[in-house]
Amino acid sequence: KCHFFLFFFLLQTYRNMKILFFLCLLFVGIHSSSDCYEPDHQGVRNQNPRGPANQNMPQQTVGNSVCQFACCFYKEISSHEKSRNVFFSPLSISTAFAMLTLGARSDTQAQILRVLSFNPREISENEIHEGYRQLMQMVNRKNEGLQLNMGNVLFVLDRLKPQDKFLSTLRNFYEGEAYPMNFKRSDQAQIKINKYVAERTNGKIKDLINNLDPLTEILLVSYIYFKAEWEKPFDPKYTKKGKFFVEGNKAVEVPMMFGMGLFKHGYDEQLSSTVVQMDYKGGASAFFILPDQGKMKKLEERFSCEHLSRWRTLVSK
Repeated sequence: KCHFFLFFFLLQTYRNMKILFFLCLLFVGIHSSSDCYEPDHQGVRNQNPRGPANQNMPQQTVGNSVCQFACCFYKEISSHEKSRNVFFSPLSISTAFAMLTLGARSDTQAQILRVLSFNPREISENEIHEGYRQLMQMVNRKNEGLQLNMGNVLFVLDRLKPQDKFLSTLRNFYEGEAYPMNFKRSDQAQIKINKYVAERTNGKIKDLINNLDPLTEILLVSYIYFKAEWEKPFDPKYTKKGKFFVEGNKAVEVPMMFGMGLFKHGYDEQLSSTVVQMDYKGGASAFFILPDQGKMKKLEERFSCEHLSRWRTLVSK
């Protein structure tokens, strides 16, 4: 039985209160020691048949690549946002670009797969898409107390006609759809797109698109909705205002939740950081990472997939 875990990472320093919320679906026991981007390879294999015993291999390989992409993407984006919060879903981004490779060829396809940390010598094009299909199937299944919906959709200029093969593989592997859209009437198109996203995120994302360019021909929308109950819920009556330091000595007052209990925790000596695990109902877990004072840069530079997989055994009550 294959288990997956949902990770939220809260990275915070005492003086420079920089925060990262990192939403990613990863597999326990995955390992990767490669650099952010593999060297260019010639072409992508189209077939690599596997026996019944290895049917989950695409899923594991894709999960590993998503993890590697997540770490590399965070290091890249955090280097530009040195004092601002960072929130992203690497699985959503990775899935959206993998979906685009269905219609890409040659150098364009090779470059996208390289950025997504895929080595074409180790996994075929078909296996990549099959791996994402398996991942999305796991993500979108319903669990008691946990709701996680993820999807991708293409809005295509109505005068363009995507090939039937592309539309078929889009549905089969990514549960994706392509809808014709008159971008020339950008105001109406914007309303329709925002309504579509709002319906699939239970109204949490209402105005995704603003100032839509009427010259748009293709718009790729990736959405994810997550709602879950804590295994040990916080009592709202203990919530009160408290100071949250956003940068240096600059603080804002925000509602702070309080709760007491035994939680799994540990100390990662390699990252000079404390790790706390908090579980959700439905099989997901949140990991909160607090680096020692002055160790934020060290954490960001050394953070890797090996650390993620090790945290499951590092933490204890």
